[in-house]
Amino acid sequence: MSKNILILCTGNSCRSQIADGYLSAFSPIGTTVYSAGVETHGVNPLAIRTMAEDGIDLSSHTSNHVDEYSGIEFDYIITVCDHAKERCPYFPSKALRFHKNFPDPAKAKGSDDEISAHFSEVRDLIKRYCKEFISAYL
Repeated sequence: MSKNILILCTGNSCRSQIADGYLSAFSPIGTTVYSAGVETHGVNPLAIRTMAEDGIDLSSHTSNHVDEYSGIEFDYIITVCDHAKERCPYFPSKALRFHKNFPDPAKAKGSDDEISAHFSEVRDLIKRYCKEFISAYL
């Protein structure tokens, strides 16, 4: 049975893109994953690079606004930051809603190596969450 998952973040540039990559890669056949933001900031190049290091290609992903998906019936809506949860529009659907606030890797400060390490840490947190979500709900 097919399932539609929407992952929401503020700008659809890092956390939601990373979650999209893992959920798309690990979910059973028939699962469609969408990611969006309450704003659009473009896909962060460091998110693309950090996912490539783990074998997942986000290079063709786009940053989408949540309004683009208003006509889709979602089974699950996952917010990955507090800001998106607070601003998430109402979807008149039966979707189960989940929330997990992940640190924003785009706000990391320091040397290139320190910033890359922060992206990797957040990526690994999101990867673990996605595996647990799939195990529990798909």
